[in-house]
Amino acid sequence: MELSRPAGPAHPADPRLPAVVRQLRAAGCVFAEDEALLLVDAVEGGTGGVEPASGDLDALVARRVAGEPLEYILGWVEFHGRRVLVESGVFVPRRRTELLVDLALRHIRDPSRVIVVDLCCGSGAVASAILARLPTAWVHAADLQPEAVRCARHNLTGLGGRVHAGDLYTALPTDLRGRVDVLIANAPYVPSDALGLMPPEAREHEPRLALDGGTDGLDVLRRVIADAPDWLAPEAILIMEAADRQTGALLEAAARVGLTARVARSEPLDAVAVVASR
Repeated sequence: MELSRPAGPAHPADPRLPAVVRQLRAAGCVFAEDEALLLVDAVEGGTGGVEPASGDLDALVARRVAGEPLEYILGWVEFHGRRVLVESGVFVPRRRTELLVDLALRHIRDPSRVIVVDLCCGSGAVASAILARLPTAWVHAADLQPEAVRCARHNLTGLGGRVHAGDLYTALPTDLRGRVDVLIANAPYVPSDALGLMPPEAREHEPRLALDGGTDGLDVLRRVIADAPDWLAPEAILIMEAADRQTGALLEAAARVGLTARVARSEPLDAVAVVASR
């Protein structure tokens, strides 16, 4: 997992830290010192209004040593400068996905009139990041997994976003057809035979539904592209995360439905996206 490092040691003198660091390091945690600080913060109430984690420090460390993702243990992940709730069994937002937020924000000119849709929203991290920056935007998010829908509603309801349950466009209100200004899809794009190569934290704890993109990883994204013209407003854009090797196929798929597409990259985020427009 991609650890968001804390700004500084919250408990630099805590006598438990050295032992926790040793346990985490022995378990293969690359950022053992940072993780130890976050776990101590978690049991003591943390910072930024985060509720204390469930269980004492020994229990939390044991979960981490056993391989459970740190984000599930903490109950949150830092994404685009804010903390987002993430529950066990829900896809953990990656830092590279912040590129989708940045691309969307660059495109939006009038936040009070824009309609944004976040498909395959997972925890709702992308949608919540956009709403945090543009609180007057009309933002909808959708996911097929019930646990993700529940998590996204927790993250979005207080910001004014709406979350829908269902498979891609079938989840959306029909009155959005032809009116979406920014359509974002962080759909699963890992080829099925590559799932076994993913870190154990991902393949053993995150839902396969959020990872497996079929034979070449593009089964879901092709469906997103195929129906996108029916939902996009004039001058709207579709933003999709993908692997670099998949961009050629996505550009071709976009062209087949009359969309003009380009590839966007971020070296700092090690991220790739395909942006298509009408």
